[in-house]
Amino acid sequence: MILGRVVGTVVSTRKDEKLTGAKLLVVQPIDPHGKDEPGYVVAVDTVDAGEHDRVLVVSGSSARMASGLQDRPVDAAIIGVVDTVEVKGS
Repeated sequence: MILGRVVGTVVSTRKDEKLTGAKLLVVQPIDPHGKDEPGYVVAVDTVDAGEHDRVLVVSGSSARMASGLQDRPVDAAIIGVVDTVEVKGS
């Protein structure tokens, strides 16, 4: 799983028909303290996340197991909006 923050959206008027109606969001991976990690991930939103929300992202075959994504061509899916992160010993 990837901990991240939603930083943008992707609009695609032409895409695989199985993705019609899917909301695509750009996610910046972050560490547990909220510091940005390198790179970005484009993920299908399954939980109605919004800009600046901290989210959990799954990738690969796990993304295709998320609600409503079976048999769809996805590699990353947002499966949760994070309320708090607690790291013991820091």
